[in-house]
Amino acid sequence: MPEIRPEIRTFLCRSDNIGVLMRDPGTGACAAIDVPEAAAVLRALDETGWRLTDILVTHRHGDHVEGIPAVKARTGARVTAPARAGSAVPQVDATVGEGDVVTVGSLAAVVWETPGHCDDHVTYWFEEAGVAFAGDTLFTLGCGRVLEGPPSVLWRSLSRFLPLPDETVIYSGHDYVLANARFARAAEPENRNLADRAALAETAKAEGRFLVPTTLGEEKATNPFLRATEPTLARAVGMEPGADPAAVFTALREWKNRF
Repeated sequence: MPEIRPEIRTFLCRSDNIGVLMRDPGTGACAAIDVPEAAAVLRALDETGWRLTDILVTHRHGDHVEGIPAVKARTGARVTAPARAGSAVPQVDATVGEGDVVTVGSLAAVVWETPGHCDDHVTYWFEEAGVAFAGDTLFTLGCGRVLEGPPSVLWRSLSRFLPLPDETVIYSGHDYVLANARFARAAEPENRNLADRAALAETAKAEGRFLVPTTLGEEKATNPFLRATEPTLARAVGMEPGADPAAVFTALREWKNRF
């Protein structure tokens, strides 16, 4: 079980981005994971009374960084961003890459470079807290679009999550859960765990909630993009059981693009 339990607040930004604040209760240090929309992040800070000390950027896309200037102007938060993002992230104080460690108070994360959605994408893995901030690499019941590089690159990035403990809590950058569930059920219609999660997603949506975060155990049981080694998914894309998982993943991702 995690030795350090951060306080975490999630909220919608823009139309479907997920805003996240994480606070270390011991020190009061607090990080925003990306800033999709300044107003939503500032409102969450006002509601919680937390003092923002850090902004951890997962990747350079505008819908994850456009709110940084306004939030930094009000809070003075330190901005940490992927080194590969170059100048695309505004007002950066520190850059990170594979294997670097970032801290939010007493909470420490190892940086993983997880390209595929884009070349500069990183994930922040807070091992002691049992929390991973996956940005647009891994979604509840889905994964990011492949915008830079071949799909096999994203498969390698996703594969890094598989050895983590099943109870690892995963925060993603968007609420695409219902659309992801529809595709997942088309790809694996006999998966009863998936049927149950899809129903839960519908209920959550009706109640104004979303299934972010998720756990790695739940995703390994229901997310087709993490299940590319399963015979059912190989057959779903017209391949034989035991086919190269990267090839199965590529076919699934191309199918999802057209779905």
